[in-house]
Amino acid sequence: MGQFNGKVALVTGGGTGIGRATADRLVQEGAHVFITGRRQAELDAAARQIGAQSVTAVSGDISDLADLDRLFAAIRAHGGGLDILFANAAVAELLPLEHITEQHFDQIFDVNVRGTVFTVQKALPLLNDGAAVILCSSTAAEQGIEGFSVYSASKAAVRTLARSWTTELKGRGIRVNAVSPGSIDTAIVEQLVGDENAAAVRVGLAGSTPIGRIGRPEEVASAVAFLASNESR
Repeated sequence: MGQFNGKVALVTGGGTGIGRATADRLVQEGAHVFITGRRQAELDAAARQIGAQSVTAVSGDISDLADLDRLFAAIRAHGGGLDILFANAAVAELLPLEHITEQHFDQIFDVNVRGTVFTVQKALPLLNDGAAVILCSSTAAEQGIEGFSVYSASKAAVRTLARSWTTELKGRGIRVNAVSPGSIDTAIVEQLVGDENAAAVRVGLAGSTPIGRIGRPEEVASAVAFLASNESR
């Protein structure tokens, strides 16, 4: 019997990386977890690995409001409301100021900010009193990382959303927190710098971290599980 036995959770961006590790951790603790993401094959693989009976995979793009409606209809049909929401889905791209385009800006803010806003808004009718909402920000929100300004700004916005919503939802006992991971060993490294540069970048990131290595997705999942639990109240 885990601490989330009988609870229902949603993890966006749950097919890979931090989202997948968090879904796995919540299932281990007894929750039934809905995962969503844009790539069905990754979601299906995650569900098989975690345990198909404890995971419901619903493909969709959080920046598409129709996809969000379809996701929350599936959660509503499951019954019992929603106890934990980890709004984790995000996109990232390195691009220096002089090369920023409307498409780059819109894609990042549509997913990272707009998608987060409407994910939480559309979850509100299903969130049980005393539920936990965790948003995924980043240490990039406080750092000046070359070529990462739009992404960093989007993650700073996420931190601000958490601060505002925790006051708006306190009347229902709903807690809103943000986690801000640093460098985590996920496929995002390859996506940002290419397969040929990934190993060198990981070495450089490890050297800039006091512990001498970059983080692992399951370590962030542990922080999310704590924030989702009664122990964090």
